[in-house]
Amino acid sequence: MLHQQEQGATGPSEKDVNGDTLWVWCYPSVSAELRQLLLTKCCLTQDGRDFHTFVFGQFSRTWYYITTLEVQEPTALNKVTHFSIAVTAKDFNPEKYAALSRILCRMYVKHGSPVKMMEAYITVLTKGVCQNDENGSFLIKDYDVRKAYLAGSVKDVVSQFGMETIILYTALMLKKRIVVHHPRIEALLEFTRVLPALAWHRKDWSVLHPYVHLTAAELDDLKKCPGYIAGFVDPEVSNRLELFDVFVSLPDSVITVSQGAKDAMAMGKLHKDVAQVIVQSAEDAERSDSQVIKDISIKTKEILTNLFALADACEDSKLTLEVLKQHHFPPATENFLFHLAAAEQLLRI
Repeated sequence: MLHQQEQGATGPSEKDVNGDTLWVWCYPSVSAELRQLLLTKCCLTQDGRDFHTFVFGQFSRTWYYITTLEVQEPTALNKVTHFSIAVTAKDFNPEKYAALSRILCRMYVKHGSPVKMMEAYITVLTKGVCQNDENGSFLIKDYDVRKAYLAGSVKDVVSQFGMETIILYTALMLKKRIVVHHPRIEALLEFTRVLPALAWHRKDWSVLHPYVHLTAAELDDLKKCPGYIAGFVDPEVSNRLELFDVFVSLPDSVITVSQGAKDAMAMGKLHKDVAQVIVQSAEDAERSDSQVIKDISIKTKEILTNLFALADACEDSKLTLEVLKQHHFPPATENFLFHLAAAEQLLRI
């Protein structure tokens, strides 16, 4: 059964033969701001330049999942050329909502009315299951959140960036702002969803904003987050220096650290050790993606265990820079541990 915190809304929008896009219906309801955002994100309003069968993202602590179909054969959807089904939820699980959306889409094509679709959606909310011989079956319990967390390929990330993956790891550990650019939304979604796994001890995918437009509403929402991974298709984002500490150009395979983040992100022997663990594990053909994540997590746990031990020796179990200096760590290690203590709320303010 879908828990209360996971409940959201669903509804179709249509594009007709005249090229007009219409928000048809919604259950139960969404705000006007979120409705406008969903219309922007679905490709129906983009003059047919791009067609994306499935996209997902996050706005105002709500996940949205949008499936878009082209209406090809004669159906009950008279004069409709394309339509999108949007599902909003509180949980990150693209595979779950893609599967559910496909069933809802088939119902909408068959009946041309949102009523049957609404009944199926309510059944999922209340019983965690949607079974229909014609349209396939859907079981909530088949979609464990851990599978969603592990669905991407960290090995692909390391294959592309090699030892520089340590920059992404460090940025995530320190809760920095990472902006990723690629002109293809599918490439953005595939890459960005993997990154939170580099800081597996947090299991925090709320930092992920994989599909952001350079609009005031979306940027204001993004700026509320202390650290994030944000994906953009607009190349203009590279000039918006106030948005990132680390910028990733996926087409060019280039990672850039902003001037303001260089001190906190300074690299030393500790970083090199972690980078070698990441690369050696990822390059081992015998190791799966989940095993690579586990290897990185073990190294992270080692660092955190040492950090917690330092904090436990302090008053109120809170570290200070003075205490760190007493241990005579190399400058880059001391700097990293200081900023990591701040990110893990172990620093006395």
